[in-house]
Amino acid sequence: MRIYETMRKRQPHFFLHSGDTIYADGPIPAELTVEEGKVWRNIVTPEKSKVAETLDEYRGAYKYNLLDDNVRRFNAEVPQIWQWDDHEVTNNWSSSKDLSGNASYVEKNVPLLVARGTQAFLEYAPLRLERDDRQRIYRHIPYGPLLDVFVVDMRSYRGPNGPNREEAPGPTTQFLGMPQLAWLRKGLAESRALWKVVAADMPIGLIVGDGKNADGSDRFEAIANGNGPVLGRELEIAELLRFIKHQQIDNVVWLTADVHYCAAHHYDPSRARFTDFEPFWEFVAGPLNAGSFGPGVMDDTFGPEVVFHKAPPAQNYSPFGGYQFFGQVDLDPHARTLQVSLVDLNGTAVYSNTLAPKR
Repeated sequence: MRIYETMRKRQPHFFLHSGDTIYADGPIPAELTVEEGKVWRNIVTPEKSKVAETLDEYRGAYKYNLLDDNVRRFNAEVPQIWQWDDHEVTNNWSSSKDLSGNASYVEKNVPLLVARGTQAFLEYAPLRLERDDRQRIYRHIPYGPLLDVFVVDMRSYRGPNGPNREEAPGPTTQFLGMPQLAWLRKGLAESRALWKVVAADMPIGLIVGDGKNADGSDRFEAIANGNGPVLGRELEIAELLRFIKHQQIDNVVWLTADVHYCAAHHYDPSRARFTDFEPFWEFVAGPLNAGSFGPGVMDDTFGPEVVFHKAPPAQNYSPFGGYQFFGQVDLDPHARTLQVSLVDLNGTAVYSNTLAPKR
């Protein structure tokens, strides 16, 4: 995973790992033929030769990454903030996940797999848990007067993946969940840091599908549900964005991953179906060493503009193709600007944007 060495050489103060820290549902074969007929060869271990079902197999997925010299050097030098997404358990998991037709899994009990995946994640993730909730992953990490980082959990508290078209809030529209949403509103309102970064494991405006419902309608994995008014999981985001505007909370930036390419999205009410919010930026990069895909389709509800994206010419490009990316954020203590660069695995910045604080 040579992208880790590229990041290490930049001597970051810390690394934000925006989920998909492992691919518990992705067996590693000895070799694969990839783009242009090239052959990608892998080290193979028993735990990574099948989907993770037992606790030891989940643990084995984390141990597998530690076989890489680049990862170990990076871990030895760079403090890290981890959050999780779906692949720490199984692809696109929620309370509606059904593995009954998946021949790769002998264990079909998704809550049991979630429990095992959660335990393994908490054993390997570099995080200190709150005493009042030993499995609470969302947290606030202050970095002085210039920066507060709010690490959210878009996986643990969501309702079932479904049509995502509800007109009123309820159990099926929850994404962050009410306790986490209240915590985030309170933290942003009380923050005295100049820049408030929301570290999210999924983007706001990109449509991420999860197959079809029984009636043939689309099922959704993320927030966006197609163009139109605020519906489903978008209700939570609209409430949060409205709160940020009316509380006059400035300089909120979203950093995210999940979609296997890099992008810079600017959200503006002048382009939106929902308009009661202030413009903001969302930057996307990652995962680091998985196949690259994209680009995705945007939902117009919150008025996103794709200012930049870079994606492979065909789907599932290996790291041979060079379409794996990370983000670099630089805070200037004198100008008080926040510069975000999207960087490829060779260390080339493919995009950069310097944001000036509003006040």
